[in-house]
Amino acid sequence: MGWGLFGLINVFFAFIFGQFKTTMLCRLLFFVEIGIVSSHCMRQIIRKNSLLLRPINLQIILLLILTLVFASFFSLVQTPFEVYYNFYPMGKPVPFHVHFFYNLSSSFVLLFIWNSIYFMYHYVTKMRKQQLDTLQLEALIKSLELKTIKAHINPHFIFNALNSIRALIDENPVRARRAITELSNILRSSLQAEKGETVSLEEELKIVKDYLALEHMRFEDRLKIEYDIDDDTLAQQVPPMMLQTLVENAIKHGISKQVRGGVVKIISDFKENYHELAVQNTGYLNGGASHSGFGLSSTQDRLGLLYGDKARFQIRQMNAELVEARVLIPFT
Repeated sequence: MGWGLFGLINVFFAFIFGQFKTTMLCRLLFFVEIGIVSSHCMRQIIRKNSLLLRPINLQIILLLILTLVFASFFSLVQTPFEVYYNFYPMGKPVPFHVHFFYNLSSSFVLLFIWNSIYFMYHYVTKMRKQQLDTLQLEALIKSLELKTIKAHINPHFIFNALNSIRALIDENPVRARRAITELSNILRSSLQAEKGETVSLEEELKIVKDYLALEHMRFEDRLKIEYDIDDDTLAQQVPPMMLQTLVENAIKHGISKQVRGGVVKIISDFKENYHELAVQNTGYLNGGASHSGFGLSSTQDRLGLLYGDKARFQIRQMNAELVEARVLIPFT
Protein backbone atom coordinates (compact mmCIF):
# COMPACT_ATOMS: atom_id res chain seq x y z
CA MET A 1 0.00 0.00 0.00
CA GLY A 2 2.79 2.40 0.86
CA TRP A 3 4.74 1.87 -2.36
CA GLY A 4 1.53 1.89 -4.39
CA LEU A 5 0.59 5.23 -2.86
CA PHE A 6 4.08 6.53 -3.61
CA GLY A 7 3.68 5.50 -7.27
CA LEU A 8 0.24 7.11 -7.58
CA ILE A 9 1.49 10.39 -6.12
CA ASN A 10 4.33 10.49 -8.64
CA VAL A 11 1.97 9.75 -11.54
CA PHE A 12 -0.44 12.45 -10.32
CA PHE A 13 2.24 15.15 -10.19
CA ALA A 14 3.68 14.00 -13.54
CA PHE A 15 0.26 14.64 -15.11
CA ILE A 16 -0.11 17.98 -13.34
CA PHE A 17 3.26 19.28 -14.57
CA GLY A 18 3.04 17.63 -18.00
CA GLN A 19 6.00 15.31 -17.43
CA PHE A 20 4.18 11.99 -17.81
CA LYS A 21 6.12 9.85 -20.30
CA THR A 22 6.57 6.16 -20.99
CA THR A 23 10.19 6.34 -19.83
CA MET A 24 9.10 8.01 -16.60
CA LEU A 25 6.47 5.31 -15.99
CA CYS A 26 8.98 2.49 -16.65
CA ARG A 27 11.51 4.05 -14.28
CA LEU A 28 8.81 4.52 -11.62
CA LEU A 29 7.57 0.91 -11.92
CA PHE A 30 11.11 -0.42 -11.59
CA PHE A 31 11.69 1.88 -8.63
CA VAL A 32 8.54 0.62 -6.87
CA GLU A 33 9.44 -3.02 -7.53
CA ILE A 34 12.90 -2.62 -6.02
CA GLY A 35 11.32 -0.72 -3.11
CA ILE A 36 8.90 -3.57 -2.37
CA VAL A 37 11.72 -6.15 -2.48
CA SER A 38 13.98 -4.01 -0.28
CA SER A 39 11.34 -3.24 2.36
CA HIS A 40 10.24 -6.89 2.45
CA CYS A 41 13.83 -8.06 3.00
CA MET A 42 14.36 -5.45 5.72
CA ARG A 43 11.19 -6.61 7.47
CA GLN A 44 12.42 -10.22 7.43
CA ILE A 45 15.78 -9.18 8.89
CA ILE A 46 14.07 -7.11 11.60
CA ARG A 47 11.78 -9.99 12.59
CA LYS A 48 14.32 -12.84 12.43
CA ASN A 49 16.89 -10.92 14.48
CA SER A 50 14.29 -9.57 16.96
CA LEU A 51 15.54 -6.02 16.43
CA LEU A 52 12.35 -4.60 17.91
CA LEU A 53 13.19 -6.24 21.25
CA ARG A 54 16.54 -4.46 21.56
CA PRO A 55 17.01 -1.30 23.68
CA ILE A 56 15.64 1.81 21.99
CA ASN A 57 19.11 3.40 21.52
CA LEU A 58 20.36 0.27 19.77
CA GLN A 59 17.19 0.16 17.66
CA ILE A 60 17.92 3.66 16.31
CA ILE A 61 21.50 2.73 15.39
CA LEU A 62 20.39 -0.50 13.72
CA LEU A 63 17.65 1.41 11.89
CA LEU A 64 20.22 3.77 10.34
CA ILE A 65 22.63 0.95 9.44
CA LEU A 66 19.88 -1.17 7.90
CA THR A 67 18.58 1.79 5.91
CA LEU A 68 22.03 2.66 4.58
CA VAL A 69 22.77 -0.96 3.56
CA PHE A 70 19.53 -1.36 1.64
CA ALA A 71 19.73 2.12 0.14
CA SER A 72 23.13 1.11 -1.26
CA PHE A 73 21.60 -2.11 -2.62
CA PHE A 74 18.72 -0.08 -4.03
CA SER A 75 21.07 2.29 -5.82
CA LEU A 76 23.37 -0.51 -7.08
CA VAL A 77 20.40 -2.15 -8.79
CA GLN A 78 18.65 0.99 -9.98
CA THR A 79 21.58 2.97 -11.37
CA PRO A 80 22.81 0.43 -14.01
CA PHE A 81 19.20 -0.07 -15.10
CA GLU A 82 18.68 3.65 -15.63
CA VAL A 83 22.04 4.11 -17.38
CA TYR A 84 21.34 1.22 -19.75
CA TYR A 85 17.93 2.62 -20.75
CA ASN A 86 19.07 6.25 -20.60
CA PHE A 87 16.72 7.11 -17.75
CA TYR A 88 18.39 10.10 -16.14
CA PRO A 89 16.38 11.69 -13.32
CA MET A 90 18.24 15.00 -13.79
CA GLY A 91 17.30 15.13 -17.49
CA LYS A 92 20.78 14.69 -18.96
CA PRO A 93 23.60 12.11 -18.80
CA VAL A 94 25.84 12.41 -15.75
CA PRO A 95 28.86 10.40 -14.52
CA PHE A 96 27.98 7.04 -13.03
CA HIS A 97 29.12 7.93 -9.51
CA VAL A 98 27.02 11.12 -9.52
CA HIS A 99 24.01 9.14 -10.70
CA PHE A 100 24.71 6.49 -8.06
CA PHE A 101 24.89 8.95 -5.16
CA TYR A 102 21.80 10.76 -6.38
CA ASN A 103 19.87 7.47 -6.27
CA LEU A 104 21.50 6.56 -2.94
CA SER A 105 20.30 9.77 -1.28
CA SER A 106 16.75 9.53 -2.64
CA SER A 107 16.37 5.83 -1.77
CA PHE A 108 17.88 6.42 1.69
CA VAL A 109 15.21 9.02 2.45
CA LEU A 110 12.37 6.75 1.30
CA LEU A 111 13.66 3.66 3.12
CA PHE A 112 14.35 5.70 6.24
CA ILE A 113 10.74 6.90 6.21
CA TRP A 114 9.55 3.31 5.71
CA ASN A 115 11.71 1.99 8.56
CA SER A 116 10.70 4.86 10.85
CA ILE A 117 7.01 4.17 10.29
CA TYR A 118 7.57 0.42 10.79
CA PHE A 119 9.55 0.89 14.01
CA MET A 120 7.17 3.52 15.38
CA TYR A 121 4.12 1.38 14.64
CA HIS A 122 5.54 -1.62 16.48
CA TYR A 123 6.90 0.55 19.30
CA VAL A 124 3.45 2.06 19.89
CA THR A 125 1.85 -1.41 19.62
CA LYS A 126 4.30 -2.79 22.20
CA MET A 127 3.68 0.13 24.56
CA ARG A 128 -0.08 -0.35 24.25
CA LYS A 129 0.30 -4.06 25.01
CA GLN A 130 2.38 -3.27 28.09
CA GLN A 131 -0.24 -0.76 29.23
CA LEU A 132 -2.98 -3.33 28.63
CA ASP A 133 -1.07 -5.94 30.65
CA THR A 134 -0.66 -3.42 33.47
CA LEU A 135 -4.36 -2.58 33.41
CA GLN A 136 -5.23 -6.29 33.41
CA LEU A 137 -2.97 -6.83 36.40
CA GLU A 138 -4.51 -3.91 38.26
CA ALA A 139 -8.02 -5.10 37.41
CA LEU A 140 -7.19 -8.61 38.61
CA ILE A 141 -5.76 -7.25 41.84
CA LYS A 142 -8.78 -5.04 42.54
CA SER A 143 -11.42 -7.60 41.60
CA LEU A 144 -9.77 -10.38 43.60
CA GLU A 145 -8.39 -8.35 46.50
CA LEU A 146 -10.79 -9.75 49.11
CA LYS A 147 -10.41 -13.31 47.82
CA THR A 148 -6.64 -12.92 47.79
CA ILE A 149 -6.56 -11.83 51.43
CA LYS A 150 -8.78 -14.77 52.39
CA ALA A 151 -6.58 -17.15 50.40
CA HIS A 152 -3.38 -15.81 51.96
CA ILE A 153 -4.66 -15.87 55.52
CA ASN A 154 -7.63 -18.20 55.91
CA PRO A 155 -9.89 -17.80 58.96
CA HIS A 156 -9.06 -21.27 60.30
CA PHE A 157 -5.41 -20.30 60.56
CA ILE A 158 -6.30 -17.11 62.47
CA PHE A 159 -8.62 -18.96 64.85
CA ASN A 160 -6.02 -21.67 65.46
CA ALA A 161 -3.33 -19.06 66.07
CA LEU A 162 -5.54 -17.14 68.52
CA ASN A 163 -6.40 -20.33 70.41
CA SER A 164 -2.72 -21.25 70.62
CA ILE A 165 -1.85 -17.75 71.86
CA ARG A 166 -4.65 -17.93 74.44
CA ALA A 167 -3.21 -21.18 75.79
CA LEU A 168 0.26 -19.59 76.03
CA ILE A 169 -0.82 -16.48 77.95
CA ASP A 170 -0.50 -18.17 81.36
CA GLU A 171 2.00 -20.85 80.38
CA ASN A 172 4.53 -18.73 78.45
CA PRO A 173 3.64 -15.01 78.40
CA VAL A 174 6.82 -14.03 76.52
CA ARG A 175 6.09 -16.49 73.73
CA ALA A 176 2.46 -15.34 73.65
CA ARG A 177 3.50 -11.72 73.17
CA ARG A 178 5.89 -12.73 70.40
CA ALA A 179 3.12 -14.76 68.73
CA ILE A 180 0.78 -11.76 68.77
CA THR A 181 3.50 -9.69 67.07
CA GLU A 182 3.99 -12.43 64.44
CA LEU A 183 0.25 -12.60 63.75
CA SER A 184 -0.06 -8.82 63.43
CA ASN A 185 2.89 -8.77 61.01
CA ILE A 186 1.21 -11.36 58.81
CA LEU A 187 -2.15 -9.57 58.81
CA ARG A 188 -0.50 -6.23 58.02
CA SER A 189 1.51 -7.73 55.17
CA SER A 190 -1.56 -9.45 53.77
CA LEU A 191 -3.48 -6.17 53.66
CA GLN A 192 -0.56 -4.36 52.00
CA ALA A 193 0.46 -7.20 49.69
CA GLU A 194 -1.33 -5.99 46.57
CA LYS A 195 -0.13 -2.37 46.76
CA GLY A 196 3.10 -3.29 45.00
CA GLU A 197 3.72 -5.70 42.16
CA THR A 198 6.85 -7.18 43.76
CA VAL A 199 8.80 -7.23 47.02
CA SER A 200 12.27 -8.46 47.86
CA LEU A 201 12.63 -12.12 48.82
CA GLU A 202 14.08 -11.00 52.16
CA GLU A 203 10.83 -9.20 53.05
CA GLU A 204 8.75 -12.14 51.86
CA LEU A 205 10.79 -14.56 53.99
CA LYS A 206 10.12 -12.52 57.14
CA ILE A 207 6.38 -13.06 56.68
CA VAL A 208 6.86 -16.75 55.89
CA LYS A 209 8.93 -17.24 59.03
CA ASP A 210 6.27 -15.52 61.15
CA TYR A 211 3.62 -17.71 59.55
CA LEU A 212 5.59 -20.91 60.15
CA ALA A 213 6.35 -19.90 63.75
CA LEU A 214 2.60 -19.63 64.44
CA GLU A 215 1.87 -22.91 62.68
CA HIS A 216 4.62 -24.57 64.72
CA MET A 217 2.67 -23.72 67.87
CA ARG A 218 -0.23 -25.79 66.52
CA PHE A 219 1.67 -28.73 65.07
CA GLU A 220 4.60 -28.69 67.53
CA ASP A 221 6.91 -31.65 66.78
CA ARG A 222 4.80 -32.72 63.80
CA LEU A 223 6.13 -29.77 61.79
CA LYS A 224 9.82 -29.61 60.88
CA ILE A 225 11.07 -26.57 58.96
CA GLU A 226 14.17 -26.40 56.79
CA TYR A 227 15.68 -23.52 54.81
CA ASP A 228 18.10 -23.70 51.91
CA ILE A 229 18.44 -20.04 50.94
CA ASP A 230 21.24 -18.60 48.83
CA ASP A 231 22.01 -15.20 50.40
CA ASP A 232 22.58 -13.70 46.95
CA THR A 233 18.90 -14.28 46.13
CA LEU A 234 17.55 -12.23 49.05
CA ALA A 235 17.48 -9.03 46.99
CA GLN A 236 15.56 -10.65 44.11
CA GLN A 237 12.03 -9.36 43.51
CA VAL A 238 9.09 -11.76 43.88
CA PRO A 239 5.28 -11.28 43.83
CA PRO A 240 4.14 -10.40 47.38
CA MET A 241 2.70 -13.24 49.50
CA MET A 242 3.39 -15.75 46.72
CA LEU A 243 5.87 -17.79 48.75
CA GLN A 244 3.58 -17.62 51.79
CA THR A 245 0.74 -18.98 49.66
CA LEU A 246 2.88 -21.94 48.56
CA VAL A 247 3.94 -22.64 52.15
CA GLU A 248 0.33 -22.45 53.36
CA ASN A 249 -0.67 -24.86 50.60
CA ALA A 250 2.12 -27.24 51.67
CA ILE A 251 0.87 -27.29 55.27
CA LYS A 252 -2.82 -27.46 54.39
CA HIS A 253 -2.56 -30.26 51.80
CA GLY A 254 0.57 -31.95 53.14
CA ILE A 255 1.53 -31.71 56.80
CA SER A 256 -2.00 -31.45 58.24
CA LYS A 257 -3.00 -34.70 56.51
CA GLN A 258 -0.07 -36.69 57.92
CA VAL A 259 -0.58 -38.33 61.31
CA ARG A 260 3.11 -38.06 62.11
CA GLY A 261 3.47 -34.71 60.42
CA GLY A 262 6.42 -33.99 58.18
CA VAL A 263 8.86 -31.43 56.85
CA VAL A 264 8.47 -28.16 54.95
CA LYS A 265 11.60 -27.09 53.12
CA ILE A 266 12.02 -23.70 51.44
CA ILE A 267 14.64 -23.39 48.70
CA SER A 268 15.90 -20.26 46.94
CA ASP A 269 18.72 -20.41 44.41
CA PHE A 270 19.85 -19.27 40.98
CA LYS A 271 19.36 -21.68 38.11
CA GLU A 272 20.77 -20.58 34.74
CA ASN A 273 18.90 -17.33 33.94
CA TYR A 274 16.20 -17.83 36.56
CA HIS A 275 15.60 -17.28 40.24
CA GLU A 276 14.32 -20.62 41.51
CA LEU A 277 11.92 -20.74 44.45
CA ALA A 278 10.73 -24.12 45.69
CA VAL A 279 8.62 -25.36 48.59
CA GLN A 280 8.91 -29.07 49.38
CA ASN A 281 6.65 -30.84 51.83
CA THR A 282 5.80 -34.30 53.05
CA GLY A 283 2.56 -35.44 51.40
CA TYR A 284 0.87 -36.62 48.22
CA LEU A 285 -0.65 -34.88 45.23
CA ASN A 286 -3.76 -37.09 45.35
CA GLY A 287 -4.14 -37.29 41.60
CA GLY A 288 -3.46 -33.60 41.06
CA ALA A 289 -5.99 -32.28 43.59
CA SER A 290 -3.39 -29.92 44.95
CA HIS A 291 -3.38 -28.12 41.62
CA SER A 292 -6.82 -26.71 42.37
CA GLY A 293 -7.69 -23.87 44.70
CA PHE A 294 -7.51 -20.11 44.51
CA GLY A 295 -4.02 -19.90 46.00
CA LEU A 296 -2.20 -21.79 43.28
CA SER A 297 -4.36 -20.49 40.43
CA SER A 298 -3.75 -16.90 41.54
CA THR A 299 -0.02 -17.65 41.67
CA GLN A 300 -0.10 -18.80 38.06
CA ASP A 301 -2.17 -15.76 37.00
CA ARG A 302 0.14 -13.27 38.69
CA LEU A 303 3.27 -14.87 37.26
CA GLY A 304 1.69 -14.79 33.79
CA LEU A 305 0.76 -11.10 34.00
CA LEU A 306 4.06 -10.00 35.55
CA TYR A 307 6.47 -12.07 33.47
CA GLY A 308 4.44 -13.51 30.57
CA ASP A 309 5.73 -16.80 29.21
CA LYS A 310 9.15 -16.24 30.79
CA ALA A 311 8.09 -17.44 34.27
CA ARG A 312 7.36 -21.09 35.04
CA PHE A 313 5.31 -22.77 37.75
CA GLN A 314 5.18 -26.49 38.47
CA ILE A 315 3.90 -28.73 41.25
CA ARG A 316 4.95 -32.37 41.23
CA GLN A 317 5.40 -35.52 43.27
CA MET A 318 9.19 -35.77 43.73
CA ASN A 319 9.15 -39.21 45.33
CA ALA A 320 6.81 -41.45 47.28
CA GLU A 321 6.47 -39.02 50.19
CA LEU A 322 7.59 -35.61 48.96
CA VAL A 323 5.74 -32.94 46.94
CA GLU A 324 7.43 -29.89 45.40
CA ALA A 325 5.95 -26.60 44.21
CA ARG A 326 8.56 -24.81 42.11
CA VAL A 327 8.62 -21.31 40.58
CA LEU A 328 11.18 -20.02 38.09
CA ILE A 329 11.28 -16.21 37.83
CA PRO A 330 13.43 -14.52 35.15
CA PHE A 331 16.05 -12.05 36.29
CA THR A 332 14.75 -8.47 36.42
